[in-house]
Amino acid sequence: MSEKLTDLFGSDVFNEATMIERLPKKTYAALKRTLENGEDLDPAVADVVANAMKDWAVERGATHYTHWFQPLTGITAEKHDSFINPTGDGKVLLEFSGKELIKGEPDASSFPSGGLRATFEARGYTAWDCTSPAFLREDAAGVTLCIPTAFCSYTGEALDNKTPLLRSMEAISTQAVRVLKFFGHDDVKSVSASVGPEQEYFIVDREKYLKRDDLIFTGRTLFGAMPPKGQELEDHYFGSIKERIASYMKEINIELWKLGVSSKTQHNEVAPAQHELAPIYDSANVATDRNQLVMDTMRKVANRHGLACLLHEKPFAGVNGSGKHNNWSLVTNTGKNILDPGNTPHENVQFLLFLAAVVKAVDIHADLLRVSAANPGNDHRLGANEAPPAIISIFLGDQLQDVVTQLVENGEATNSKEGGKLRIGVTTLPSLPKDATDRNRTSPFAFTGNKFEFRMVASSASIASPNTILNAITADVLCEFADVLEKSSDVEVAIQDLIINALKEHKKVIFNGNGYAEEWIAEAAKRGLPNIKSMVESIPALVTDKAIKLFEKHKILSSVELHSRAEIMYESYAKAINIEARTAISMASVKFIPAVISYTKNLADSINAVKTAVADADVSVQTSLLKETSTLLVKAQAALKALIIATEKANAFEEATESAKYFRDVVVPAMSNLRAPIDALEVIVDKKLWPVPTYGDLLFEV
Repeated sequence: MSEKLTDLFGSDVFNEATMIERLPKKTYAALKRTLENGEDLDPAVADVVANAMKDWAVERGATHYTHWFQPLTGITAEKHDSFINPTGDGKVLLEFSGKELIKGEPDASSFPSGGLRATFEARGYTAWDCTSPAFLREDAAGVTLCIPTAFCSYTGEALDNKTPLLRSMEAISTQAVRVLKFFGHDDVKSVSASVGPEQEYFIVDREKYLKRDDLIFTGRTLFGAMPPKGQELEDHYFGSIKERIASYMKEINIELWKLGVSSKTQHNEVAPAQHELAPIYDSANVATDRNQLVMDTMRKVANRHGLACLLHEKPFAGVNGSGKHNNWSLVTNTGKNILDPGNTPHENVQFLLFLAAVVKAVDIHADLLRVSAANPGNDHRLGANEAPPAIISIFLGDQLQDVVTQLVENGEATNSKEGGKLRIGVTTLPSLPKDATDRNRTSPFAFTGNKFEFRMVASSASIASPNTILNAITADVLCEFADVLEKSSDVEVAIQDLIINALKEHKKVIFNGNGYAEEWIAEAAKRGLPNIKSMVESIPALVTDKAIKLFEKHKILSSVELHSRAEIMYESYAKAINIEARTAISMASVKFIPAVISYTKNLADSINAVKTAVADADVSVQTSLLKETSTLLVKAQAALKALIIATEKANAFEEATESAKYFRDVVVPAMSNLRAPIDALEVIVDKKLWPVPTYGDLLFEV
């Protein structure tokens, strides 16, 4: 099996091994220079690459190719073209040119632009991202050659998530290389942001899923009472994987391995029906592409198994929601992880300088990190005892915290705490090497050995935005450090001053305690750390003078592009909540209220039938149930009318900002007011009459 797996892995990817095999040496060398040094790709080289790529794809059954891109919808997009080219004699040749490889022209008019483009201005361009390998995808449409691309408008603005990510990768590489020169690393030509995104998800039975309009239209349940058992026993976490789920996971792994996605870890998560998949690290843009493939593959494979994959951050109230832990580090082209502290971090001055840069960046730009993790679903998850709080803080652990304390208080660090040995107390079990620090699962931004784990990222979202922000804010501080060092007459003293001053000024963002504690909220406020609780509150961070200066300085996003993204976020929030509200109105109107009316009629008929049969019969139970049900029904109807009115008013606003705020402040509470009596009715009404599968049906019957 292991031998077969080694042959299987990457078999559907036009990767480096395939290029070496199929490209002439000169062509491969030219392409390699483009990949490593950013040199322009010669059109003649592009033609040779395109022809080799086409031959490879056709041999594997491909008939079409597509420029696969990531517009600001949060998902991927594609337009398929066949390889055929008529010859004039009634036959065709299969052709694919360098021009077709490098550039595509999808219609840009219907993608979100935030005012960058008028609706009638249709032209947009896709540009080949040669740093992310092309791949084959097989489905009902056949085999398609997918070419990862960036997407921009006719006037050059970024209309996607990939373009700013690539720009940010160049920015952090440039600034990190500048700093590393002062540590004697003249051999380092580039630094790459390395990312490993863990993906959490729920799996439910597809037949039951299709009976829930809320899951279909919004990705989450808008109604639902908790079953007798939830996650209280914590027996699902890391538990034995059910046969049906194991079969599903097996096929996911095979599909992903073929695509070169190093699916490494799989397990049951905390909530019933919740699971996780984690890959090995890739460069930030490749990791982003592959995480999109992971989500797409999860959904498609689920359908084949009669299942539905839910990627929403909070598909079920009352149990843990899903996130996407974004593990981020910096790696040189020589293979060194800059964020690896080594065994004696107090002596690793290079590491400490980069650590100080990240600490300073996160403190100054906490608002940007928060907005990078914002979407409507995450509003239900952040701050609960299942996910990090909405307050951005950094967990360093005991070892690094001790080093930081020494530097701040004494101006130098003379030692590092060691992990030692963990003795379990059973003679037949070996003593284990013990890490120098424990982990903190309540921290939104935690140092975990040789990387930072950004744990706020939304499970359904692209990881492009969080990594763009991380790269940008760190690049900006490294640029500041490099400016100081390049002007300094004593580099060693300057480095020491940069480390100590940065840690002194920004230590308030470091917190190793319980992020769930109420005391932390008060303490964070005293420290001046922002507590941005909702997506709508977070959006203004994109267009502050501070943010615009940062992004324009490093040529990542212009002021116009930033304002357009803010507008898109307001619009997407308003649209998402509007869909939820309309779905709730529809389900209450045509499903729940009619079902309750039927139940009350049955109760009334029962009371009358019993009284007719036995004049002095005790019908207090039926009468009590009828009164309770009728009272809740009246509350549900009143709440339904209030939600209808609120939704109509929210949609009447012309400005997306005002509409989004009204949806958050009025419509969302109105939805909760409707849900409360209907959830109460669910535990009263005859299950045979209840019109949708319950939480118990969805979470436990897979």
